[in-house]
Amino acid sequence: MRYVIIFALFGLLYGCAGEVDKPRVASQEVEQTFKWKLMTTWPKNYPGLGTAPETFAKLVERMSAGRLSVSVFGAGQLVPAFEVFDAVSQGTAEMGHGAAYYWTGKIKGAVFFTAVPFGLNAQEMNGWLHHGGGLELWRELYAPFNLIPFAGGNTGVQMAGWYNREINSMADIKGLKMRIPGIGGEVITRAGGTSVTMPGGDLYTSMQTGVIDATEWVGPYNDLAFGFHQVAKYYYYPGWHEPGAMLELVVNADAYASLPDDLKAIVEVAARAVNQDVLDEYTSRNNQALIDLVDQHGVELRKLPNEVLAELERLSAEVLDELAAENELTQRISASIKTFKENAMAYHAISEEAYYDARRVNK
Repeated sequence: MRYVIIFALFGLLYGCAGEVDKPRVASQEVEQTFKWKLMTTWPKNYPGLGTAPETFAKLVERMSAGRLSVSVFGAGQLVPAFEVFDAVSQGTAEMGHGAAYYWTGKIKGAVFFTAVPFGLNAQEMNGWLHHGGGLELWRELYAPFNLIPFAGGNTGVQMAGWYNREINSMADIKGLKMRIPGIGGEVITRAGGTSVTMPGGDLYTSMQTGVIDATEWVGPYNDLAFGFHQVAKYYYYPGWHEPGAMLELVVNADAYASLPDDLKAIVEVAARAVNQDVLDEYTSRNNQALIDLVDQHGVELRKLPNEVLAELERLSAEVLDELAAENELTQRISASIKTFKENAMAYHAISEEAYYDARRVNK
């Protein structure tokens, strides 16, 4: 009788185990997979900017075990660089990677989410977006376009750009034709120059042929890759116009809503990882690239005169005040950034800035 009972219990447990396994196997058989397209405003696999979406795609595929795969297309492969926003909004692609200030013709307030002249640096921009209410405002701004934005990388403080004339005073800005988008472009126009917006892939030829007299792009790491030292003489700093240029990943809202919760979380986490990774890459690469530009290619590194920076800051404040007055939402965005900047500057005066001064004491 004891053996009969043991065998009966064994059979019962075996049967229960089989029943437990069946739903799991069945769920795996019907598990849905998703294939997304991601369009960028950058050349395919361009250092930093172009490799960021590639990294995002690899992370998503690994974390989802292939349930969500993302194919990346560079500028011009499916649509021109400046049509990425519309393509993702309309669902031609599920995702895009670029910079918000490219869309100012559609949304005036978008410029706040790339860079504000003399505004937040990369560390502060990340803090404002993720813990200061900035991301919520950004998503409110993009909601009418069926888009959900995520921070998609930051270049850190950029360079002021490449010039084929010296800038010794504001008089040297007059008549200058410069590729510079966003609020910085409006400032150059008000200073008597002409601002032009064009994709990065067009800049070398435009400088070489004299279509433009100057261009800002990013910083030494990217500028060396584009070979600007071959078509411009002077390399100016600091990047007053883009002190912490934020890149963006935008997702079609319908495509995002179709994902199960775990894949939504994977998209969010991968975006946060890439956002930090881009800044890490620029922090690591920029100085060596600058050394190469100066020592190997004879680039003349110049600082913009203080009087020029002071006037550019005055004009920037003027433009920002007008932009804030566009509508109720831009007012809220502007006020949020100003408050965050004031608080960050107050603390950084005794933390970041004080530390920088301290480590230069014996230099």
